[in-house]
Amino acid sequence: MQTETLIIGGGLAGLYLAWQLEQKGQDYYLIESRERLGGRIHAHSITAQGVQLDFDIGPSWFWPGQPRIARLIQQLDLDFFEQYADGDLIFEDETGNVQRGHGYASMQGSYRLAGSLKKLITKLQSKIPTERYRLNCHANTIEQRDIFIEVDALVNNSGNDGVHTVIKCKKVVLALPPRIAAETLSYTPKLSERTASAMQAIPTWMAGHAKAIAIYDHAFWREAGLSGDAMSRRGPLVEVHDASPKEQGPYALFGFMGVPARARADKQQELTDATLEQLVRLFGEKARTPLEIIIKDWAFEPQTATLRDHAPLGHHPNYGLPDVLNNLWDGNIILSSTEAAPHYGGYLEGALEAAELTLKKLNY
Repeated sequence: MQTETLIIGGGLAGLYLAWQLEQKGQDYYLIESRERLGGRIHAHSITAQGVQLDFDIGPSWFWPGQPRIARLIQQLDLDFFEQYADGDLIFEDETGNVQRGHGYASMQGSYRLAGSLKKLITKLQSKIPTERYRLNCHANTIEQRDIFIEVDALVNNSGNDGVHTVIKCKKVVLALPPRIAAETLSYTPKLSERTASAMQAIPTWMAGHAKAIAIYDHAFWREAGLSGDAMSRRGPLVEVHDASPKEQGPYALFGFMGVPARARADKQQELTDATLEQLVRLFGEKARTPLEIIIKDWAFEPQTATLRDHAPLGHHPNYGLPDVLNNLWDGNIILSSTEAAPHYGGYLEGALEAAELTLKKLNY
């Protein structure tokens, strides 16, 4: 097939860019290696009392002062609410000693999307004609020809081992974390060592993390005057927050694992058991019987993380692309993930910022 602009990656940056191109009547095609769109935006679904509820297992928050995500939510007629933070915070020291009312609610004042961020992806997906994108389609090679770029991709359909397809285009947008773009794609002509090193040096935000969610039929911590916020120096969770829906239940607590990625490998059950015991220490015996407890480990998802991402980040990186990555193949390859955003890199807002900058580079 042939298209003007090929977008590789159907996370928020790639999907939002596709929608902008669709609105402008431009020729484009999007491929996504997963069986779903959304990238790092993902949710766990549970059915309770005949109603399906989604709980974020990827990004959860956005903040005041982030105009793009606020505008997009309004454009898509979605609803948001402030992170629940009423009540006391819990602090657990290295020995497991639990103190109430110690510290502050670190996410107070942030916002969450009603129904989970999956709704954002679903709404955006509905704006893109189905003939404009393909799932289960993994790009392997990118080759510069005379007047076209040729991308060889493997399409994994159910019932076969995959079929190769070649897509010809004039521009390639890599809506992927730079490390993934450097390590999973082959380029002809080959990227310079300086270019490849610069891509690999950009950490993929939150890629090395694992997130645990425990879902309950009622918010017993709120009834006890607790916010659901907890900080721990013992773990396995180092940070816990209320992850309940805007209205009614089921309710949930979620937390980030403090166990390094290399120590989490193949230990899902042990981590689940340890997480449950910790929630009991923090919030009492009522925490012992969740409807479900889920651990999503992003560090071992190949579309998200590389081995370089297994090293924990001690701070929020200074994102944005170095000069060497700003004019690849005379501007015919464009990096466009949240890590490419100079002002809001790593955030949902950064994914939208990156898409907007890409639109300008495409001269649209």
